[in-house]
Amino acid sequence: MGDILRCDVAVIGAGTAGLAAERAARQNGASTHLIDPEFNGTLCANTGCMPSKLLIAAAKEARRIRQAGAFGIEVDGMRIDGAAVMRRVRSERDRFARLTRESFDDLPDGVMIRARAKFVGPNRLELDDGRSVEAKAIVIATGSAPAMPDPFAGLGDRVVTNETVFEMDDLPASMAVIGSGSIGLEMAQAFAHLGVEVTLFDRETQLGKVRCAKVHSALKEIVERDMSIHLGVEVTPERADEGVRVCWSGKDPTSDSGEANFELLLAALGRPPQLGGLCLEKAGIECDDHGVPCHNRETMRCGESPIFLAGDVAADLPLLHEASHDGAIAGRNAAALPVTIETERHVPFSIIFTDPPLAMIGDAEAAGAITGTADYSDQGRARVEARNEGVLTLYACAPEGTLIGADLIAPGGDHLAHILAWAIERGTTASELLEMPFYHPTLEEGLKSALRTICAATPISLPQDQDAGTPPGA
Repeated sequence: MGDILRCDVAVIGAGTAGLAAERAARQNGASTHLIDPEFNGTLCANTGCMPSKLLIAAAKEARRIRQAGAFGIEVDGMRIDGAAVMRRVRSERDRFARLTRESFDDLPDGVMIRARAKFVGPNRLELDDGRSVEAKAIVIATGSAPAMPDPFAGLGDRVVTNETVFEMDDLPASMAVIGSGSIGLEMAQAFAHLGVEVTLFDRETQLGKVRCAKVHSALKEIVERDMSIHLGVEVTPERADEGVRVCWSGKDPTSDSGEANFELLLAALGRPPQLGGLCLEKAGIECDDHGVPCHNRETMRCGESPIFLAGDVAADLPLLHEASHDGAIAGRNAAALPVTIETERHVPFSIIFTDPPLAMIGDAEAAGAITGTADYSDQGRARVEARNEGVLTLYACAPEGTLIGADLIAPGGDHLAHILAWAIERGTTASELLEMPFYHPTLEEGLKSALRTICAATPISLPQDQDAGTPPGA
């Protein structure tokens, strides 16, 4: 039998959530072990947030140059060097990843354990190097991985995911993107703006799971400018002589169907939790129908067990800021066992970095919800910058007009979404937000028409000076 390592809190997985959990546990007085087979840095730095935004930044620059004619500026001979685009993506990605790996050097001696772990009991882990870990509490932070059904896996090197797409030496001539969630939408539009012939497929009929019909219509119109879209279809891929052949069909013979060849296929079919090999049946915890441990999102604890979840593995909201918050909650509560503290969670808040950005915040379906919409197609500052497109919808509760949610696709939408998320989390009413200063001309002024609609539907009076001094179209 190998050595037995003992600690107060053991954390499995050294990504964003795992690092936050270990740090929170240690800062609350617990002795810790952080277990990971690679310590290769976070998903965000390696294959997620940062490399995708590097590709999107190149795509936005290409689109900006193409639109220069709107300002009377002619740009002749623009050429996209796909190999150079991908070299920069990898170079900057590698820098971000190196910095996250260097953060491991700040951990106290003995905390890091380079190994794979599996449960042999609620408080005991077996490592693949022959050692064991006994802990008063264990945090599972093993993250997620791209879904790859057999028909797609059989494509070999002609299929990529968000974890392999950035390793391409050059841009393909054509690409099929399967899945219109955040990864699918971002990558499809970015590659299209970089000159790749893109076709987007999804078995769902809604892009990005957008709730508001007006916002979805605007999103679809924007995306369709750059690529073909086939929604509500089943896809069958197969290797072809040169690339991939994709056949698609709808639910009945009269619906959308067809076939086409592509140089490459990007599978954006979701990222299920990585739970294989953990032997959760030995942990004595209840799992849901998808095999994810049942847990309390306010404590991240699995029932009354000494086991906690954090990050994408929890399958709640697979977003970096949520993973970090999960880890902080799980680590603190793991250190405090048997006491657990419930934490009020942030308002649900997601951004998809399309151009313009798409965002969904809070609730859209509360009883008695009031809506207000702003159309950015004629918004003053957006029109000045020749990026006047998109729609914003706000949701509020009667009778006070308290903001509870928003859906939007609009220029500057990633910044507008932060303002709205903060206002919603603070319980701000539409009239209170209208009382805040709006500088002219700004994109933020576009919020005012949606806020006024909500105010008009509630007994809270509109501030009397708000209509003065703002020209039409602002």
